[in-house]
Amino acid sequence: MAAAAALEAAAPTGALWGLVQDFVMGQQEGPAGQVAADVKSGSYTVLQVVEALGSSLDNPEPRTRARGIQLLSQVLLQCHPLLLEKEVVHLILFYENRLKDHHLVIPSVLQGLRALSQCVSLPPGLAVSVLKAIFQEVHVQSLPQVDRHTVYNIITNFMQTREEELKGLGADFTFGFIQVMDGEKDPRNLLVAFRIVHDLISRDYSLGPFVEELFEVTSCYFPIDFTPPPNDPHGIQREDLILSLRAVLASTPRFAEFLLPLLIEKVDSEILSAKLDSLQTLNACCAVYGQKELKDFLPSLWASIRREVFQTASERVEAEGLAALHSLTACLSRSVLRADAEDLLDSFLSNILQDCRHHLCEPDMKLVWPSAKLLQAAAGASTRACDHITSNVLPLLLEQFHNHSQSNQRRTILEMILGFLKVQPKWSYEDKDERPLSSFKDQLCSLVFMALTDPSSQLQLVGIRTLTVLGAQPDLLSSVDLELAVGHLYRLSFLEQDSQSWVAALEASGTLASLYPGAFSSHLVPKLAEELHKEESDLVREDWHTKCSRHLLCLQALSAVSTHPSIVKETLPLLLQHLWQLNKGNVVAGSSEVIAICQSLHQVAEKCQQDPDCCWYFHDTAVPCLLALAVQASMPEKEPSVLSKVLLEDGVLTAMSSVISTATTHLRPELAAQSVTHIVPLFLDGNTSFLPENSFSSRFQPFQDGSLGQRRLVVLLMAFVCSLPRNVEIPQLNRLMRELLSLSCCHSCPFSATAAAKCFAGLLNKHPAGQQLDEFLQLAMDTVEASLSPGPARSQAFTLLLWVTKALVLRYHPLSSCLTTRLMGLLSDPELGPTAADGFSLLMSDCTDVLTRAGHAEVRIMFRQRFFTDNVPALVQGFHAAPQDVKPNYLKGLSHVLNRLPKPVLLPELPTLLSLLLEALSCPDSVVQLSTLSCLQPLLLEAPQVMSLHVDTLVTKFLNLSSSPSMAVRIAALQCMHALTRLPTPVLLPYKPQVIRALARPLDDKKRLVRKEAVSARGEWFLLGSPGS
Repeated sequence: MAAAAALEAAAPTGALWGLVQDFVMGQQEGPAGQVAADVKSGSYTVLQVVEALGSSLDNPEPRTRARGIQLLSQVLLQCHPLLLEKEVVHLILFYENRLKDHHLVIPSVLQGLRALSQCVSLPPGLAVSVLKAIFQEVHVQSLPQVDRHTVYNIITNFMQTREEELKGLGADFTFGFIQVMDGEKDPRNLLVAFRIVHDLISRDYSLGPFVEELFEVTSCYFPIDFTPPPNDPHGIQREDLILSLRAVLASTPRFAEFLLPLLIEKVDSEILSAKLDSLQTLNACCAVYGQKELKDFLPSLWASIRREVFQTASERVEAEGLAALHSLTACLSRSVLRADAEDLLDSFLSNILQDCRHHLCEPDMKLVWPSAKLLQAAAGASTRACDHITSNVLPLLLEQFHNHSQSNQRRTILEMILGFLKVQPKWSYEDKDERPLSSFKDQLCSLVFMALTDPSSQLQLVGIRTLTVLGAQPDLLSSVDLELAVGHLYRLSFLEQDSQSWVAALEASGTLASLYPGAFSSHLVPKLAEELHKEESDLVREDWHTKCSRHLLCLQALSAVSTHPSIVKETLPLLLQHLWQLNKGNVVAGSSEVIAICQSLHQVAEKCQQDPDCCWYFHDTAVPCLLALAVQASMPEKEPSVLSKVLLEDGVLTAMSSVISTATTHLRPELAAQSVTHIVPLFLDGNTSFLPENSFSSRFQPFQDGSLGQRRLVVLLMAFVCSLPRNVEIPQLNRLMRELLSLSCCHSCPFSATAAAKCFAGLLNKHPAGQQLDEFLQLAMDTVEASLSPGPARSQAFTLLLWVTKALVLRYHPLSSCLTTRLMGLLSDPELGPTAADGFSLLMSDCTDVLTRAGHAEVRIMFRQRFFTDNVPALVQGFHAAPQDVKPNYLKGLSHVLNRLPKPVLLPELPTLLSLLLEALSCPDSVVQLSTLSCLQPLLLEAPQVMSLHVDTLVTKFLNLSSSPSMAVRIAALQCMHALTRLPTPVLLPYKPQVIRALARPLDDKKRLVRKEAVSARGEWFLLGSPGS
């Protein structure tokens, strides 16, 4: 029995010995993994592995010893959590001893120590012992990169887990690491080394007398000039090294006396990257430095920054120089001073003023703007700096404005003043009289008003911007100033012919109205109301176009100033009242006038969306009014008025629906539910009780036997119900859906039928899954199939199918695939085929009125990608199987899908689909041509290698299309010819003479935009292959 037990114990040991021999003597790598797996599973212990390696570890041949230690180290790397404290002690003593061994053994020893450095059971004191042994026995920089990286990892592991022990070494640890790092060149190792240095400083390790040595061993890499090799598998970028080194250099004020001279030297060099890196590093250092560190270097730092801003040709260097000056000033501002200490901030700012102030008196000279930017950068750093500089500069600039009479000089001076005003709001003052601007307020207002009355539109624009910034200063402008400002803005909005001044005045009015609603309510809104209500008799001397133009300006001004709830309560009734005046025939109006009012209402509605109460006020006031006007216009009359006809036009109803939609999307659910109980019964039951002026001549029944005019108003119902939040319950939904379905197949009014189909689809998209949704879908499919048979309603049935398909595609409904297949089947239909092909454009596009995310529709993020994956193979298969006369429909559908697909999704499929896209270019349909060209142009830029395989076909087809009857196709073809030049030059050179000759023809095209693209494309082809191109 004893012999049997001995044999069983010896069996696994014998197997282990065999694996060890295979690895050490047989030079096989596989056994190491097997041994590690067996140790982890409990088949062997680490001690047994060491015993099996016995002779290998003592072998006189260095290579054999190295293989033995390598096997042990690989096992430890995977099994170190299993080690006991006693085992760790013996292993570390063994490995420390082997650090004195042959250089061939050292890499394996370091791997073992890396494994042991991760042990949780490492006894106190051993981390210090290991590092001392490495510092003493190993010349790290003579090792290969991998082994040096291992040493850095050992140090990192110990710093993370044995920090207090390492700090016990004092400055010896810092000195030892300096020796390890000194001379490192590999960027992979430098990233780790920089992190170690940063941790040494940030975790308060003792640097002792080695501060300068630690600085030298890291700063020798500054500035980083590393360029990663092509196809670098490690992915290390120059920016990674720059940021890591900067974190080290800017981590402690103790480096200041060594670093600041270095930064000054590099800023003064001729190398652009060195200038940028130095200025960015200085910026970072200012976050940790104080006056003590900066004191001796301030004159040199200011001289270097001033020179770079004054003389540089690089905008980036200028921007970094200004940022560095800002940080320097901020650093000096926040330093806490002793009572007897010198305040460096005042002297520093005085130097800046001394060097820059006199240039501000020369608005035509090139140093005026650099000087202003330097002063503004310093002023923006702190309250003290702002006060100091503003009090010195503003009086000078105000004087210079009056001393110069030319508009361009005054504009330059006012732009400088504007720059100083923009830094003021950053600082708060408890007492408004403390503000540096308070003493200059009257002069500034006078100067701005002078600019606003100047004939120069450019000076007016700067004046408007300055007025806006002045107005943003709390409690600065008096009521008299505001009245004058409003008067100037009114004049610029109406009396000036320059469009730039007009747009800027409207924007300024909107900004200031939100800050001073009372002033605008008192002084501007009444003037606009008076302008809007001028009777026809007052406009006899003005022609029709002048009157329309002034009314349009007035409408835009009313919407522009509606930026505060209190103003909205004045402007909204004015706009609606103006619409009622049109309705009563007080003012002669066309559709453009009504659409302009609706556009103004739409802009007001957008501004109200940020305030829930204001949003509800707008909705509760405007929507009933618009519905009342529309219902009144739809009533049958023997002689309908001109306005009734205008209000029922497609464009006007679309504009009104946009207002209703925008006024509904941001409603709180409880308020939306309140509104829906009025509006849905209006359309289903003719309940007009909530409408203003609701005495109509007959019942409103758009879904029953109402007139065509009443049916057209379903578009307003669509705008409302399709913009409601999903959790708002719609009353009589079942009846509403059936009525919409019935109207959607009405052939007598395509506008109403399309609106009903879109409304039905919008409600389907939001409806929760369940039996009721399935019933609605079944009802829709029955209606579509019944109406798709030859007959007058066939076109409307297709429209319904298309919108229902889109509603389901957006929400990933399972039935969407069946509907899409039905749609593809119609591509072969002689009558509906081309329309079905265009339908794919709708399926892939974003809508603006229904099925939008803003309108709370369910729109999945990647619906286009899913549609492409599910349906393009069937489209391609259908194209190959289709008769010749139907193939263009498949090409058109495919082109629409690919044109709206995200390009990263399309690129992998490009090789298989490119032949079909090229065939689509030969399709006579200009819509297909334009869609395909729009799809190909970005592909030429993003996939040049694939496209270059078809360069002969591409050149021929693009040149043919450059003479297309369609201007849009000609422009797109020429843009593609331009994009072709991004393909590899050797591929294109054989075609260069042919292309240059062919592109001479569109240079004489009758359309300017075509000629412009031809010049651009031909110029690129001329330069093809030339040096530097």
